[in-house]
Order: sequence, then structure tokens, then C-alpha cells
Amino acid sequence: MALVRILVDGYSLLHQWPELAPGAPRHSAMARAALITRLTEYRDHTHTPITIVFDGQGAPPGTPKPLSTRDVEVLFSSGNKTADMVIERAAFRLRDYGEVLVVTDDHAERDTVSGFGGLASSCALFISQVDSVLGESAIDLAKHNRRERDRFRRGT
Repeated sequence: MALVRILVDGYSLLHQWPELAPGAPRHSAMARAALITRLTEYRDHTHTPITIVFDGQGAPPGTPKPLSTRDVEVLFSSGNKTADMVIERAAFRLRDYGEVLVVTDDHAERDTVSGFGGLASSCALFISQVDSVLGESAIDLAKHNRRERDRFRRGT
């Protein structure tokens, strides 16, 4: 089965990725925006839809609504639900459509998802994957630009 969606525990990932929005508090709008931007770039290269779920009683007051698309969905848990609950439920419901990858450092959540056949990844492993994919893309783009620049200089 193909990977149909990546479900990300937003704050869990932010706490393990200090390079995003360095110096900004991990629960800040700046850190969330940096994470959304990086994961959007990753989605653009992998073509796998991503849902980022942030813990909390909805978005903090005054938080501008993030732009969500069907390819990169941004959610805040609401009511008495946690991000873990939202992610586990989504992973369970999506399992009939293909493999779902859950990214979190919460061991209990990873065990729950794995228990019903979902895939789970630690944040460190996922960060490494994202950096690898985006790094390879940057190298490919630099090679392409160099070839085009050389072709332009030759006049062909």
C-alpha cells in the first residue's frame, strides 16, 4: 500500500527541531509558521499530503488562522481533545486507504498507531528524512541551474 498521509504532532516535532525559528519559543506563531513552511516544502517534493496537529484548546487567542490546503492541513485540537487523540483517530480512520505515517516522540502514541497497523516515526528520524530530501533537491536544482547557465553562455 502507498503512504496516503503523514500525521505530525506539531509541538512534539518543534521541540526536536531547534533550527526552525532559532530563539523563538517553541509554542510561538513564528515557530509554527517555520514548521509549516518546511513541511510544505517537503510535501512539494514527496507529494504525500501532511496534516500537522498542534495541541491545545484550539489556537491561542489572537493567532492568525494558518492557511490549510488538502495537501498541507494545519489543525489545533479543540475542546478536551489532545493532538494525540486527533492523530490516533485520523490514523485509525485512514488505515483502509493505505499506510499512514505518524510523527511524534510520544512512545505511547507510536505504540497505539503501530498496534492497528500504522507506521510511526520518531521526530529525529523524520527530521533527518526531511533534511535529506530537501538537501538532495537543492543539489539537483544547483546542477540544473549550472547546466542552464552553461547552455545559455554557449548560445544553444
